[in-house]
Amino acid sequence: MSQVTFSARDRAGKGSAAARKIRKTGRIPAVLYGRKGSSITIDLDAHEFMTSVKGISESTIVKVDINGNVHEAFVKATQRDITDGAILHIDFYEIEGNALLRARVSLRIQGNPIGVREGGILENPLHDIEVECLPKDLPERLDVDVSGLKANQAIHVRDLVLGDGVKLISNPDQVIALVKFAKAEAAPAAEEAAAEGAVEGTAAPAAGAAAAAPAADKKAEKEK
Repeated sequence: MSQVTFSARDRAGKGSAAARKIRKTGRIPAVLYGRKGSSITIDLDAHEFMTSVKGISESTIVKVDINGNVHEAFVKATQRDITDGAILHIDFYEIEGNALLRARVSLRIQGNPIGVREGGILENPLHDIEVECLPKDLPERLDVDVSGLKANQAIHVRDLVLGDGVKLISNPDQVIALVKFAKAEAAPAAEEAAAEGAVEGTAAPAAGAAAAAPAADKKAEKEK
């Protein structure tokens, strides 16, 4: 995937009123935050951003071209309208090419596990990990092949193969994916046992009542 470049321009106006005016022109207000506490207020073409941002994750490095000055950055946050999903604001975080950075890398599960084909259930409790590396070494995502997993087997963070220069920050013992067998058969068995118990429970009083009837008849004859 080629590196995405967003064309932006300096934004003079600040505040909610100025932001609303910018959105009415088909652009999105944004801020590019620097690593040393600096920030640049900008705006981008809404259609261009929506088209180019598809498939971009938190660990994808993009270029932000501000009036000819190109900055490499992450798309760290997007604020959306809760009614129609339109993007209202974007936060970019600039990176430095020769400085180590920490970022979260998404995990993409691939394959159909053996255990699932045998009736098990695949669980995927972890969706990303944290790493430290230079920007040039940062993977956009990591593919995790689960096709060889059998029942009661798991893949952990420590099983991932990271590139040279990429240091793992997340706990290596965290489970990424595992296959468990479903306990669907236990429920019908329990229901059947409960049903049998219910039948036996109703039969006992009936037998007792039947035994008590002759005794009551004999008592009545004596009283006569």
